Amino acid sequence: MADFHFIDPIKVRYADLDPQGHVNNAKHLTYFEQARIAYMIELGLFTKDQSFMEIGVILADVHITYLAPIYFGEHIKVGVHAVKLGNKSMTWAQNIVDVKTGKELAKGEVIMVTYDYKEEKTINIPHEWREKIKAFEKVVE
Repeated sequence: MADFHFIDPIKVRYADLDPQGHVNNAKHLTYFEQARIAYMIELGLFTKDQSFMEIGVILADVHITYLAPIYFGEHIKVGVHAVKLGNKSMTWAQNIVDVKTGKELAKGEVIMVTYDYKEEKTINIPHEWREKIKAFEKVVE
C-alpha cells in the first residue's frame, strides 16, 4: 500500500456477508466510503457531527475490481489516495488489503464531485480542501 498515505482499518461484520459466506460485493463500496469519510475527517475537511447534507460531495462514478473473497473475522484495511483534483471533481484510488498477509483483495477508482445540496448544483472544490489534500498527498494535480 505504498501509494496510500491513508489507511483505515475495517471490521468485517457478520451482516456484511452474503449467503455464500463471504463479504457481499456491495459492501466493498461501503468500505470504500467509510475510509474516504475517515480520510476527509482526518484532513479536517469536515467534522463527525456535520450532516451529510453539509459535506458537499456526491458520488459520480465508481469502478471496483474484486480480486479475492473477504471472510468474516478477516482483518482488513482500506487505502485511500487522492490521485487527481479537477475543478469540481476528485478522483480517488482505493483498495482493500488483508492485514495479516498483505494480499490485495479489491481495488477501485471513485470520482466524487463537490456539490451544494441546498442549491442542487456542482461547485468548485473549496480552496481549503484542495490545499489540505495537496499537502497530505504531496501534490496530486
